[in-house]
Amino acid sequence: MGAQGVSALPLLVVEHPLGGERPEAIARRAQQAFEQLSALISGAAGAGTKDRATAATAAAHAGLADPATTDPITVGDDPVAILDAFTARNWADGLPIIAPTEERVSAMLGGRDGARSLGVMPPLWRQVTLEKLAVNAVMAGCEPRAFPVVAAAVDAMLDRAFNLYGVQATTHPVAPLLVVNGPYGLELGLHGGSGCFGPGFRANATIGRAIRLILLNVGGAWPGRYDMATQGSPAKFSFCIAENEAASPWEPMASGDTVTVYGGEPPHNVNDHVSTSASGILTTLCDTAVSLGSNVGWYFAQSQLLVALGPEHARTIAEDGFARADVQRFVYEHARLPLGRLKLAGMWGMHDWPAWMNAVSDPAALMPQVPSPDDVYVVVAGGSGKHSAVIPNCTFSRAVSRPIRTGRD
Repeated sequence: MGAQGVSALPLLVVEHPLGGERPEAIARRAQQAFEQLSALISGAAGAGTKDRATAATAAAHAGLADPATTDPITVGDDPVAILDAFTARNWADGLPIIAPTEERVSAMLGGRDGARSLGVMPPLWRQVTLEKLAVNAVMAGCEPRAFPVVAAAVDAMLDRAFNLYGVQATTHPVAPLLVVNGPYGLELGLHGGSGCFGPGFRANATIGRAIRLILLNVGGAWPGRYDMATQGSPAKFSFCIAENEAASPWEPMASGDTVTVYGGEPPHNVNDHVSTSASGILTTLCDTAVSLGSNVGWYFAQSQLLVALGPEHARTIAEDGFARADVQRFVYEHARLPLGRLKLAGMWGMHDWPAWMNAVSDPAALMPQVPSPDDVYVVVAGGSGKHSAVIPNCTFSRAVSRPIRTGRD
């Protein structure tokens, strides 16, 4: 729409075909569409009023939840009272927050123009100003120097290729995974070593949480209302790591200070304590990557796969002479299921396959899960131990990278 000069045009989009749905499910989705339309109309009516996103001490601006509201609220300077007030207004994720006072938000912005907008965020298509990002980053517990990573990640998610509307509104448990490369992430304390997908690292936890709060408060994707994930995922609290470049036998996945946003499932563990060769480890990994219940492959045109190799597995693979491109090619060639098995259940019938794949009739033919080796992302992450992980994507979203701009741009 941006090419037509209407980048901020509110849109009501009903995802997924209705064929095969029960009447009550169609009625529920119609009601959700009506609620979204009402919110869009309300937002358009209040578009002329500047949406402040700062607060007095221990108070947050109501514009986080309602673009038509401009009066700040006042809350007693007590952590429990603040959490109660924010939770009652659906501004928090269930965990304690830092009050986004005017001083803290200003420090987070670091002199940047808070009114600057990066675009609009679905599913409620609200303006994404730097001020709103700063409010949520404060709430998440970010240090001000982490703000460039947050802003770059949001900018990447707003890229059309990422399909944030689909990521926000699907029944799939997808969450944006941030993978950070470059020295700036190390300065922040972003962790790519032992336990990097888990707790214990402020930069990982707070940057990932800031992204989720932004998706909730600015995008409006609340569970059961616009975010229709059937079960959700722990990755929806926080999903952010650095690549362990120091332990990688190859060049980084991305060059320079870069954040890559990938719409993925939680990590699927790959346990291989036996293999001593690249082919052994990667065969185990490929077997983990494919199953009838996986989304990978059903929307073939956009399907991708992220492989997070533990340093020990990566070293064994590299010592066999494999470059990163060889890993991508091996996974592309071997992470496959036979056509006959694909037809048994899972996502069969929803495939968006090219003509050459639809023409295959041999039930033993091994069908690729991604369109090309380039659609296999390889990152080295973790610490000691013979474990790796595969992270399937939600198939209608493609990874997007952005440079991390540390100046006041």
